[in-house]
Amino acid sequence: MIDYSMPIALRWADFDPNFHLRHTAYYDFGATARLAFIQRGGLSYEQMQALHIGLILFREEAVFRREVLPGDELTINVRVTKLRSDASRFSLRHEIIRADRVVCAIISVDCAWIDTKIRKLAIPPPEVKAVFENLPKSEDFQSV
Repeated sequence: MIDYSMPIALRWADFDPNFHLRHTAYYDFGATARLAFIQRGGLSYEQMQALHIGLILFREEAVFRREVLPGDELTINVRVTKLRSDASRFSLRHEIIRADRVVCAIISVDCAWIDTKIRKLAIPPPEVKAVFENLPKSEDFQSV
């Protein structure tokens, strides 16, 4: 699979009184891109519901590097940085990039799967593992 990126549509509501992107908007963009990334890889919402698995976060961290202002054109990319051999745990990195190729923020997340019936951590079925093995990896990817 080729690298995944998507454009970000900025809204007036995404900005704070200082006219720069509010910090929580970055996390919203990350969540949207993360789920689109997984869907594009071949795991749909419907499949997750049928398999009774859901994505949960253990950690979500943003490093803000450059200011984003109204009118900036942004894209966000997503890559897998860590993956357990059974795909039960994994980490992703998102980069929010301006049109001038400046990285404005980096969001890192550590994730796992939950069984949505029993509400406990789960090892995903083989089809989920196959999806994650084929998703784009970071340059510093680690198999753990």
